[in-house]
Amino acid sequence: MSTSAHITITTPDGPMPAYESSPDGGADGAVVVVQEAFGVTAHIEHIVDRLAAAGWHAVAPAFFHRQGAPVFAYDDHEAVMPVMGQLTAEGITHDLNATFDHLEAAGFPAERTGIVGFCMGGSVAFYAATMRALGAAVTFYGGGVITGRFGLPSLVDLAPDLKAPWLGLYGDLDQGIPPRDVEQLRQVASGAAVDTEIVRYAEAQHGFNCDDRPAAFNEAAAADSWDRTLRWFDRNLAARG
Repeated sequence: MSTSAHITITTPDGPMPAYESSPDGGADGAVVVVQEAFGVTAHIEHIVDRLAAAGWHAVAPAFFHRQGAPVFAYDDHEAVMPVMGQLTAEGITHDLNATFDHLEAAGFPAERTGIVGFCMGGSVAFYAATMRALGAAVTFYGGGVITGRFGLPSLVDLAPDLKAPWLGLYGDLDQGIPPRDVEQLRQVASGAAVDTEIVRYAEAQHGFNCDDRPAAFNEAAAADSWDRTLRWFDRNLAARG
């Protein structure tokens, strides 16, 4: 069993809504869940709850809080793009630091904190793993591999600075992230000072983990990638706690 709540995290740019869940018996570590481009959706909240059910204290901050923390329909790209386009490297950094500080105040220092991100959140999770020596990091189909996003360097350029063990999960049918880019990221990330791993799913496209998107969801890839994510946290985050 777990306990969940909508909370507010203080940032330099005002209050940031977040969804948080924790095992009732306490947790040995924490995980930050970074939203998709569609906001802190019901799917993202479900990810938080699943992590809590697996024994982790989890929290999903609303990175669109400066725009009112909207949540978009998965087919409403026309509304999504202007809001996502307002993200900045400075704002992302503030929000990550505020979330990590929130978790540290709750008893979870960096070495006992992990991060997982989806879609745009996958890129943010990768960046976070270069900011602090976190326990572990996981990226689901995060873009910006070759060309940076939100004013941040590309993942290829950031990779040598990884400070947390990192797992990347990508679909070969992702029209925005071709396999050749993923392989370039694999090569560069392998030279980082921490363990890295990339898994590619031949039959999966962008968003393959989201069961609220029937056209994108791939049951086999979602099950395997979730299992790998939990094992990555168990192997790295728990081991450093």
